[in-house]
Amino acid sequence: MRIATAVIGLLALAALAGCKSPTYGGGGGGGGGGGGGGGGPAGEIVVGNILFKSSHNGTQNPAIDTVAVGSTVTWTWTATGSVPHSVQSLGTPSFASSAIETGDGKTYSVTFTTPGTYQYACAVHGAAMSGRIVVR
Repeated sequence: MRIATAVIGLLALAALAGCKSPTYGGGGGGGGGGGGGGGGPAGEIVVGNILFKSSHNGTQNPAIDTVAVGSTVTWTWTATGSVPHSVQSLGTPSFASSAIETGDGKTYSVTFTTPGTYQYACAVHGAAMSGRIVVR
């Protein structure tokens, strides 16, 4: 019985050790990047075939990134082939939406100067492709 309790305790500790905060340093003016799954800078988002994916922490649909006020977030069309996509701001607060683009290598960037939680989706695919930028 003591061994089972010890094993459960060790598993719980291992699970807690793997937890990471979804808050990351900003881009733009310096600031730290830091931990998280994907390892890329916060604010870099892959636009793929029916997905938005954070390059920093690997979250997708919704892709979720937390950035500092003044940071620029860039979406990059990667392996999309001839499927069109866009970055469409939803709700309030909002940001200027991108045009609908087709083809790999396209990019769209927004600099966030006001704190808030910004929701977005693809105008072509709706809720099937979504994300959220938290600006602090």
